[in-house]
Amino acid sequence: MIDILFINNSFVLMGLVNTLGSWYFKSRYKNIAKALTNYTEIQKDTLFDLLAMAKETEMGREYGFADIKSYAEFKAKVPIMGYEEFYPYIERMLTGKQDVSWPSSIAWFAKSSGTTNDRSKFIPVSYETLENCHFEAGKDILCIQYHQNANSMLFGGKGLLIGGSNQTNPLGNGSNYGDLSAVLMNEMPFWANMAKTPDLSIALLEDWDEKIEKMARATIEENVTSISGVPTWTIVVLKKVLELSRKKYISEVWPNLELFIHGGISMIPYKEQFLKLIGHRNISFIETYNASEGFFGLQIDEKPVLTLMPQYGIFYEFIDLKTKEVCDVNDIQAGVNYELLISTNSGLWRYRIGDTIRFTCTSPPQFIITGRTKHFINAFGEELMVHNADNAFEVTCKKHFTELIDYTAAPLFFQAEKEAVGTHEWLICLSKLPKDEWAFKRDFDAALCTLNSDYAAKRKGDLAMSFPKIKIVDENVFEQWLTQKNKLGGQHKVPRLSNSPHLLEEIKAYLKNREQVNAV
Repeated sequence: MIDILFINNSFVLMGLVNTLGSWYFKSRYKNIAKALTNYTEIQKDTLFDLLAMAKETEMGREYGFADIKSYAEFKAKVPIMGYEEFYPYIERMLTGKQDVSWPSSIAWFAKSSGTTNDRSKFIPVSYETLENCHFEAGKDILCIQYHQNANSMLFGGKGLLIGGSNQTNPLGNGSNYGDLSAVLMNEMPFWANMAKTPDLSIALLEDWDEKIEKMARATIEENVTSISGVPTWTIVVLKKVLELSRKKYISEVWPNLELFIHGGISMIPYKEQFLKLIGHRNISFIETYNASEGFFGLQIDEKPVLTLMPQYGIFYEFIDLKTKEVCDVNDIQAGVNYELLISTNSGLWRYRIGDTIRFTCTSPPQFIITGRTKHFINAFGEELMVHNADNAFEVTCKKHFTELIDYTAAPLFFQAEKEAVGTHEWLICLSKLPKDEWAFKRDFDAALCTLNSDYAAKRKGDLAMSFPKIKIVDENVFEQWLTQKNKLGGQHKVPRLSNSPHLLEEIKAYLKNREQVNAV
């Protein structure tokens, strides 16, 4: 009888929580609409609020923040910095020094995974960034879902969080570091903690294989209504859930699943695969653009673009990749590839995060992520970006009844006289081999030509680039390569495009060694 009363009370409580949550998040949507109407004014206020807050810090005094009265003066006085240039400030913060570039206490550092061949970075995370950036963005995601789905029952169940795999670690001076997801989970508001699964003992496990197994077992019996994660690793978890539950579709395990919140890599090549696993199409997708440095953009409607969110305490600037001119949100143009600069409420100033974006609309500012400043190929003037490859794979895989798992590519510079032009070399993991591999490769090259006019021009007549060299490898290659580098899971991913063949050669060497071992 007690158990029955408890269960009944639990259902009543969940219903009450969902009713209150629905009312709250529907009512706050007007805040998003207002922000996107007044984004230029909000961005101007953000810049001068940040400068006023930080004027008495070491950086504030060094660059005269108190005397800056316009955006033009800000550009003239404060230099653009990447991580290496900014590291002397971060190094002092890591030793416990405060008031370096931000006035409030820096108690957290997000340890960025970087790429698989770069050293980790330690990004300062302030209380203001946690509360006014990441957690505000989290509320806006829920707000968008309730706004678009009047009958949403998100708070009738729990959200499955598939985050990083590192525990938080003390630095010995009162501060801690960890993957951004670990930092956020440790600081999450009580109401969000109540609505998430699994618990931290599983969510932050470092062994990814163990984590997937325990995560699947811990959540099979839960009423999961939303999932948050990187598409590739989410698919791995969903497959494990189906394996353990012996069900055909995720909708049989979690019938009330209604939302997938995704980011990190493009969802485009994975959406059909995801829908097949779910078993129905009555699910919402919300793309997010967040990083160790802050939360920048959200998908606010069904259009497959991100909206730059101006109200999270981050001031944005944009470097035109062709002209190298720098502007703020007032002077952005649609169709131009920009590198993103940020000044944040954690004390990053004119900081290069390494991402490139292209605006599809300027009012409100909506964009797509085109890649990373290091992750593109322009060896022969082809200017191939990650989003070109993602879209080409979507088209080609659908045509050949297979699914993309992962890929990486780099330029190949031929030395032989008969092969004087270069090309691209690709390693591709697919869920199954296409019936006609040559046709798959031909169609992929054709799709790239259709999507990228520069690539098409260089491929015309094989004058500047010959037909790409494409090798389809088994689906475990990248996963095993990441494992032996101790980079499996969470935020770690294989850089998809590179102007240097170094990474691709490293993976090929691993593949060759693995084949030799298996042959013995």
